[in-house]
Amino acid sequence: MTLLLDTHVWLWLQTSPHRIAAETLQLLEDPAHPLVLSAASVWEITIKHALGKLPLPEPPSSFVMLRLTRHGVRALAIEVAHTLAVADLPPLHADPFDRLLIAQARAERMTLVTADPTVLLYGGPMLRA
Repeated sequence: MTLLLDTHVWLWLQTSPHRIAAETLQLLEDPAHPLVLSAASVWEITIKHALGKLPLPEPPSSFVMLRLTRHGVRALAIEVAHTLAVADLPPLHADPFDRLLIAQARAERMTLVTADPTVLLYGGPMLRA
C-alpha cells in the first residue's frame, strides 16, 4: 500500500515521530509501503514558514528536499485531474490543501495518513496517524 502523508504527519516524522500512533509508525517505517509527499504539502510548508507559523531549522527549500531524499519519500506533483477532483468532494473541510490531498489520494489510489478528524470523515483509504 502506498501512503500519502498529510503535511503534519510528514513534519512529525521529521521532528516528533512519537506523536504518531505506534501501529501507524510501524507501517510508515516498513519499506514495503512507499511514502509519498504531495507538492501541495510542500506548498503549505513554504507558506506557513514564510508567515512565521512554522519554524524550521533551515529554509524550506533545503529542509524539504534533504529529508525527501534522505528518507526515500517520493514527491507527488499536482495534476489538473487532481484539482478537478476536489469538486467531487462534499464540503466537510474548508482547508484547500487537505481537500487536494484527499482528491490526490483517491485519484492515485493511495492511502492518506492523517490525524485530522475532519479529513478522516471523508472515508475511503485512510489511516489514522
